[in-house]
Amino acid sequence: MIQSMTGYGKAVVAYNEKKINVEIKSLNSKALDLSTRIAPLYREKEMEIRQYVAKQLDRGKVDFSIWIEKDAAAEASPINADIVKKYFEQIKAISEATGIPEPENWFETLLRLPDVTTKTDVEELSDEEWAAATQAIDVAVENLKAFRRQEGAALQKKFEEKIDNIANLLASIEPYEKSRVPKIREQIVKGLEAIPEVDYDKNRLEQELIYYIEKLDISEEKQRLANHLKYFRDTMNEDGPLGKKLGFIAQEMGREINTTGSKSNQAEMQNIVVKMKDELEQIKEQVLNAL
Repeated sequence: MIQSMTGYGKAVVAYNEKKINVEIKSLNSKALDLSTRIAPLYREKEMEIRQYVAKQLDRGKVDFSIWIEKDAAAEASPINADIVKKYFEQIKAISEATGIPEPENWFETLLRLPDVTTKTDVEELSDEEWAAATQAIDVAVENLKAFRRQEGAALQKKFEEKIDNIANLLASIEPYEKSRVPKIREQIVKGLEAIPEVDYDKNRLEQELIYYIEKLDISEEKQRLANHLKYFRDTMNEDGPLGKKLGFIAQEMGREINTTGSKSNQAEMQNIVVKMKDELEQIKEQVLNAL
């Protein structure tokens, strides 16, 4: 089944006093174009993340983000009580020795001094936290895939509609195709009769007409186009990435439609060909969004 390259997936997993957030966005691209924004704690796993996302998503312009939200209590820097006490004692001693008044607001003064609220612990990534992070990545990727499948179903419905339209237009050519043979013959005979004092060999005329009409015959083009339409339908129901393959089939359909147009010497047939080209152009535009 068709999948779209457009997608969005997000997941949030709680771990201790943290929330691990993963967000993935995808747009259409000829190949995989992956950009990442990774929280410092998880940067050592960047290559592993890239390989996993690339394997799962195949193609598309993909933006991957993973970040951490911490509870306010866990985020707050601890106050070093021993340093605060030493600063307090030193300031009181200086005040007594110099006569300089003590601060009116001790806490405001002390908390501004160096190293009172410095956070010195270095956070390391544990196996348990990485397991929680990979769970968030898995869920976000699956959510994006589900989005792609949903968009792909809409794409497939659109393709089926356009393929039906081309098939109906192709069938509508037949009446004009049959009626044009006597018209061509009539036009040539009238042209010859309009030339004074010209005698022509009717047998030779029939031979030339047969040759001329064979050059304008579109039976093979119609058959090949019908085959391409069927192949396009069948391919839509295959598994795996299909966008490039559908694009190649659409190109072949375009060749047969163009050849049919070049052999169509009636306005009605040419109008039908123009309509087929319009339907095909819409298919080509949408194929660019297919995975």
